[in-house]
Amino acid sequence: KKHVLQPFRSACFSLRSQQFQLRCFWSGLQVSSPRSSDVDEVPFYGTPRHQSPSPLSTIKRLTLAVHAATSAFSDPTRADSVAILGEVTGHVALQSMKEKMLSHPVGREIMQNQPKVSKATMPIEQLIASSKLVSDGKGTTFGEAYGKFLECHGFDPDERDTVKYIEDPELAYVMLRYRQCHDFWHVLTGLPPTILGELGLKWLELLQTGLPVAALSATVGSFRLDESERKILNNYYLPWAVRMSQQADHLMNVYYEEEMDTPLDELRSRLKIERAPTISDGWHD
Repeated sequence: KKHVLQPFRSACFSLRSQQFQLRCFWSGLQVSSPRSSDVDEVPFYGTPRHQSPSPLSTIKRLTLAVHAATSAFSDPTRADSVAILGEVTGHVALQSMKEKMLSHPVGREIMQNQPKVSKATMPIEQLIASSKLVSDGKGTTFGEAYGKFLECHGFDPDERDTVKYIEDPELAYVMLRYRQCHDFWHVLTGLPPTILGELGLKWLELLQTGLPVAALSATVGSFRLDESERKILNNYYLPWAVRMSQQADHLMNVYYEEEMDTPLDELRSRLKIERAPTISDGWHD
């Protein structure tokens, strides 16, 4: 009888041993895990990006894309949905954008330094004051125009969404840089942050970057225009965006942080950017 029960006893001992090892391993994880107080301090929108996230499965990526597209289609002002959609659908375009940046000396420097746009790096009041001192009668500087644009509309550079669903750290930075440059492009083009102005800029972004999310914004956003606004978009802003996409430098290859003291007209001339047609009252530099 002992001979018959011996294999069973051995299996039980082995199972108890594995359970003990598992408990020890789990205890080790618990010791090294974050304190509960740290977890409570995580903001509702997620933790800051400190490492590459786990790769998304095809099903999860598709689910995110469908949900984000549906939300963005029903409400184009949903910046969170637009941001998610841009990340889960933009891999090919982001790869192309990265290659263009790495093939350009300034773009390569940007990719190496990875500057971030924030209130800490660009305090609005100081930006306006210091740029005024440098201008010395040469006209408005890019930094002064940028600072006034943010101040006039109550915009905060810290409000741009962080990147959550792009595993490649370089592509994640390209997406972040694209988002953070948006207000720079408003200043460069002179387009106001109205629905019509945003659509004109989105068409330029689409033609320069190829990002699917820019295509969604440019097309879905036009549904919110009335007939007269749609004519302005098609007859003025769209032809302007096509022309600028062909003649202007690639806007991701500009180290805007180092151009703050450059006269705005001089920067536009160097980048071969023509100011967008002025159609209605809005922000003017």
